[in-house]
Amino acid sequence: MLDDIKFISKIDKSGMLDTLAKFPEQIEEAIDIVNSAELNSLFKIDNIIISGMGGSAISGDIMKNLFRNRLNIPIFVNRAYDLPKWANKDTLVISQSYSGNTEETLSTFKHAYQKKCKIIGISSGGKLQKYCKDRGIPHIKVPSGYSPRAATAYMLFSPIMALKKIGLLKCNIESELEETLGLVRAFSDGNNKMVSEKDNLSKQIARKIFNTMPQVYGWEIYGPIAKRWCTQFNENSKIIARYDVVSECNHNDMVGWSQNPEVSKKFTCLLFRDKQMESIYMSTRLDFMKTLLENVSANVIEMEIKGKKTLAKMIYAMYLGDFVSCYLAVLRNVDPTPVDVINELKDALAEI
Repeated sequence: MLDDIKFISKIDKSGMLDTLAKFPEQIEEAIDIVNSAELNSLFKIDNIIISGMGGSAISGDIMKNLFRNRLNIPIFVNRAYDLPKWANKDTLVISQSYSGNTEETLSTFKHAYQKKCKIIGISSGGKLQKYCKDRGIPHIKVPSGYSPRAATAYMLFSPIMALKKIGLLKCNIESELEETLGLVRAFSDGNNKMVSEKDNLSKQIARKIFNTMPQVYGWEIYGPIAKRWCTQFNENSKIIARYDVVSECNHNDMVGWSQNPEVSKKFTCLLFRDKQMESIYMSTRLDFMKTLLENVSANVIEMEIKGKKTLAKMIYAMYLGDFVSCYLAVLRNVDPTPVDVINELKDALAEI
């Protein structure tokens, strides 16, 4: 089934897998867009708020972890209609919405403007672009025509490059971008739909998960990646999925797995492994969890992450999940692209 290109094309009507294969080109395009954008250096910034929902917010989560030990100011990810009380004129708000019409993002934009925050807007157009234009606020316009979750390259690399361009990010991000691009190009070449299952890691993982519910465990930089895997299973595969973070889950979640065999046997548990980054404590925790979960779940999959630097590792892990979720959709005979129930909710909200 996963090696039948005609069948895949029949299921994946909107070409989500083809879009995924172009992820490296989207990264390059995002970099070029920001390099050409009019952004002035900013001074006296005390904190950064990345405001968005869905794929726009997960980009913030990734940046928060990526720059945890590299920025002297905190990054706060805002998934709400308003901003924290402490946001002020020394706060940079990166207001992100792929469509430009996400109501939570538009609401927080207004709050940011009222609070006299510094603002950068990122969208493919929509009301957010108009809000920025009307108020003389910098706006980064990314290409339109994608599902928001398939536009992650634009909604992640645009704000990263924006922080670099305005002078807040002092580290040598260029070398990390170069490694990341090389890694995702190689990954795309080895995991696109034309590559047979016997040579395609993403297809193999999807096959193991099929007919079970995935439980994804992240840790440290892989915490937001685990969340991304979960939401991609929700939207692309159309299944219920869970995620948790080590070591917090070792203080609660683990107990549930130890004594619920009638439920736990329905799950495939996925663990990110990175020998280069794992401390002896983290390795011990993950090894213990693997042994426990092998005894109580349907499957345990350990995913060895490639890459040398943090950005490359995180994007490799994220990209793997994107492909896995789409191949799982194919196995389930569902088109990865439509999210009808979300559109139904938006229609209901529009009537208020």
